[in-house]
Amino acid sequence: MASSSDPTLEHLANSVLQPGFEGTTAPDWVRRRISGGLGSVVLFSRNIETPEQVARLTAALRAENPDLIVAIDEEAGDVTRLEAWTGSSRPGNLALGAVDDIDLTERVAHDIGRDLHAAGVSLNFAPSADVNSNPLNPVIGVRSFGSRTDLVSRHTAAWIRGLQGAGVAACAKHFPGHGDTVVDSHYGLPQIQGSAEEIALTALPPFIAAMEAGVRAVMTAHLLAPAYDPDLPATLSRRILVDLLRGELGFDGLLVTDGIEMGAVTDRYGIDGATVRAVAGGVDAVCVGGESADEATADLLATALVKAVLDGTLPEERLTEASTRVRDFAAWSGERSRAVARAARDSGIGLVAARRAVRVRHGSGSAALPLAGAPHVVELSPTMNLAVDGRTPWGVAEPLRDLRPGTTSVRLTEPELVHAGDLLDREALAPAAGRALVVVVRDAARHRWMTDTLTRLLRSRPDALVVEMGVPAGDTLGAAHLITHGATRVSGIAAAELLVGATACPRGRAVAPARSVGISPGAGPHS
Repeated sequence: MASSSDPTLEHLANSVLQPGFEGTTAPDWVRRRISGGLGSVVLFSRNIETPEQVARLTAALRAENPDLIVAIDEEAGDVTRLEAWTGSSRPGNLALGAVDDIDLTERVAHDIGRDLHAAGVSLNFAPSADVNSNPLNPVIGVRSFGSRTDLVSRHTAAWIRGLQGAGVAACAKHFPGHGDTVVDSHYGLPQIQGSAEEIALTALPPFIAAMEAGVRAVMTAHLLAPAYDPDLPATLSRRILVDLLRGELGFDGLLVTDGIEMGAVTDRYGIDGATVRAVAGGVDAVCVGGESADEATADLLATALVKAVLDGTLPEERLTEASTRVRDFAAWSGERSRAVARAARDSGIGLVAARRAVRVRHGSGSAALPLAGAPHVVELSPTMNLAVDGRTPWGVAEPLRDLRPGTTSVRLTEPELVHAGDLLDREALAPAAGRALVVVVRDAARHRWMTDTLTRLLRSRPDALVVEMGVPAGDTLGAAHLITHGATRVSGIAAAELLVGATACPRGRAVAPARSVGISPGAGPHS
């Protein structure tokens, strides 16, 4: 029987962890753990200043192990790490799905892959293969290619081909599909309804398309799918990970958890208990460090895994199997990365894609475009889920100011409006007197306070122009209603250009009213 300090078990436990860390240089504790068998690390925006600095950081980490897996969560769009401080230079999935040009999607993903490859990243936790069939979904939304299964499937495959063609492994997430949920798994346990047959028809096809495209990794979802397992979240469920994903669907690549510190699993099992159950259930790599980025957490999890082997909770054969998959993936990704030349970036593709994604719905005042002068911009800012870095800039005011000097703006939040009764009149309506008013919203249909505020503004200013930078609803609000399908930096630029007439209005590309597609045997594909 191995002892609690058995170096073999400690090495195995370290090898299946994917910790994050603080700082823009490699901490000593991370270097030591790499020497002790740590097979992966995860980078977040807190680790990033410039592409050159990231390249130096990854090179320093790989000095301890040339095949170290360096992972990142770079979806582009609203979820960006490399460009968290500036806003993404490429639109996200919803915008690409709105354009529905798989060649464009592949080019955008390849462009992302080249930047990641140059920075020394070998695994990207993207794309989201979730079908956003519930328009009130608080955590997926614009991260999905859309609400139709066929559209999400073909763009998931194209995104993977583009990214992996640049030498960076893709990771389809969040299996078995996080699109039909109303709970944010950072804080609670979501649940997806429907029979296994219904889920197989609507939520699983994008993951099948990902596998057919050669995806090297799949990320689990922290959600309950009673059709497959009424007791355990997917991340911890052998029925879902082994019987369904590996058995029925035939996936043999790396299986990684969503952030194991998230409330959906830790509230019930603790971070150490969730880690042990995830590996026992079939996971190969445990991602941790979004909010728990220190050596103490890594020690806690490694110790829990070793103890679980010693007390029989976790078979040593399962831990060895997981470690072997991590090692095999690392060898593949290292070889693949070295084999791909660092080509020049396709620098214009992000703005091209963002421009093509903008849609215009004309209301009662279709002649309102382009704007005649410098407008006043009111941006209604929601609280974002933890997958989106709250420090990432977004909006239309800044790019409008570049095109129309004299543009003024205010950004308002729900607490501000609740606690200052005259704020809307004072900061939104009064400065817009005698000028064009532009109101920018983000997922307005999900936020009652935002729709109420928008209604009040339009009651006073029916000639206002509305820009929706989230998931669109069916209503055409304002004299003109622009939909960017995301809040990236280039999405804001594309909207500003249309508002001032710097680019042609996308005639013939009007958006049909959005609709919810539920999970049912007769449901069409989700986008």
